[in-house]
Amino acid sequence: MKKIYPDAAAALDGLLFDGMTICAGGFGLSGIPERLIDAIRDSGVKDLTIASNNAGIDGEGLGKLLRTRQVKKMISSYVGENKEFERQFLAGELEVEFCPQGTLAERCRAGGAGIPGFYTKTGVGTQVAEGKEHKEFDGETYIMERGIFADLCIIKGWRADTAGNLQFRKTARNFNQPMATAGKICVAEVEEIVEPGQIDPDAIHLPSIYVKRMINGSPYDKKIEFVTTRERETA
Repeated sequence: MKKIYPDAAAALDGLLFDGMTICAGGFGLSGIPERLIDAIRDSGVKDLTIASNNAGIDGEGLGKLLRTRQVKKMISSYVGENKEFERQFLAGELEVEFCPQGTLAERCRAGGAGIPGFYTKTGVGTQVAEGKEHKEFDGETYIMERGIFADLCIIKGWRADTAGNLQFRKTARNFNQPMATAGKICVAEVEEIVEPGQIDPDAIHLPSIYVKRMINGSPYDKKIEFVTTRERETA
C-alpha cells in the first residue's frame, strides 16, 4: 500500500469536507502538523470541529484556521495564548468545549480503542461536569466522558520508515500518539523517512497499521512560543 505522498495537499486529497471533525496532534507549538494545517487552510474547507490540546497561537498552528474562520468548534484544554480565539469566543463566533488535558488524551485513546465512554473524577463539582452523567463508585462521584472518534487525524512524527512506523520525540509524543488512533484515517507528517529496520523496533511509538498516508515535511523552522532572556552577567 502506497503511504508516502509528495506533499500535504496530495496526502489530504479526497479526505476533507465541510463540517468534519479533526483530531490534531501537538502540544503548544511542539509536534504540530503544520504542513497539514497549511493544506487544510488552503483547501478552504469550513465549519470544522477540531480536537486539540490547544488552538495554537495567533498566526501559527491552528491559529491559522481560526484567522480564516474555518473552525466552528474547538475541543481543547489550553487556549490562553491565542487572542483571535479569545475574540471569537467572547463574540459568540466560536463554540468551545473545554476539556482537562488528561481527560482529552483519554477521550482520544478511548475513541481509538472503540470505547464510547468512561468515568473519571476529574472535573466533578466544576463547570466541566455540567450536563454530564454522574455515577457513584465505592462512595466516590465520577462523571462520564465520551470517547472522541474523528473523521481525520493529523499528526507529526520525528522519524518514520517507509512502512509507516513512527517515532515521536520528547514533548511531541504527548498528544500525537493517542490522537493518531482516534479517527477513520490518520495522515502523518515527519521530519525524516528511513528504510524499514533503521528504527529500533523497541523505539517505535506508533505502529504502521494506524498510518494511512504520510509526507516528509522537512525542513522545519522550529518556532518558540515564548523567548525568555536575561541580561548577561558581568564580572
